[in-house]
Amino acid sequence: MAIVSLVSGGLDSSLMSLLAKENGNIQYPLFINYGQLAYEKEWLACQSIHSRYDLPVPKKMDIDGYGKTVLSGLTSKDKAIKSEAFLPGRNLMFLVMGAAYAKEVGATAIAIGFLKEDTAIFNDQTEQFLRKAQDIIQYSIGKEIQIITPLRDFYKQEVVALAKLKGLYGTYSCHSGEDKPCGKCIACEEYHFKE
Repeated sequence: MAIVSLVSGGLDSSLMSLLAKENGNIQYPLFINYGQLAYEKEWLACQSIHSRYDLPVPKKMDIDGYGKTVLSGLTSKDKAIKSEAFLPGRNLMFLVMGAAYAKEVGATAIAIGFLKEDTAIFNDQTEQFLRKAQDIIQYSIGKEIQIITPLRDFYKQEVVALAKLKGLYGTYSCHSGEDKPCGKCIACEEYHFKE
């Protein structure tokens, strides 16, 4: 299967890419700079991981005006990094951009690193959202492009354990963009709490 892997340099998407490689999928990794505070750290981690594990070179899509216009704790230091983390439309945007790129390169699916549905914090991480996104993408792109979630049966602690088993290191998941993880954002709390 030819897939567009939505990658961020974080633990989940990096493991997803390794698993896709092991399953023999043709991958077109897509990194989206949407104006996130952690953009530079994520992009460096993403490039390093793809090089280290012999994964395809990720393509970077710059749409940073989105995060500069629609502010959240992910895109602005003036917002609370955890309580104001919701960025309206972010996951839908990822999927639409991934679908457009999939059409461009001839891929038939987009892979996104969602974990177990009962860990979803926002509506745009649910099965209902995925079904609706699938419909709108097919309608707007004019081609069926499947949304796949290879980590959907995993809890974070299972992702951490499998990543360790596979020797995956050097990821970056903190939303702050700082050298040292902040320990306060959703990604940090999820990682450390579940680990």
